[in-house]
Amino acid sequence: MGHWSMAHKLNTRNLITIVSVTILVGAEILGVALAFGWAIGGLLELPPLWLNGLIGLSIALGAYGVWVFYRHAVRVEPIFDRP
Repeated sequence: MGHWSMAHKLNTRNLITIVSVTILVGAEILGVALAFGWAIGGLLELPPLWLNGLIGLSIALGAYGVWVFYRHAVRVEPIFDRP
């Protein structure tokens, strides 16, 4: 642990920015995913089990989208400063 902790310094400003933006964008993405699954299920008049499955699938895809957003954000604003 000594080598790693000495080689990289935590950039708290970037960390706060990334966490804040990920929460904001993540809430919007997951809200849209939930609404999408519910709306498509309602339009197709799916039974409750299929409706819940579609909502779950859309939320899972939304969560993946949030993860991809986070990874790209860390590339732009690195959490650790390089020596």
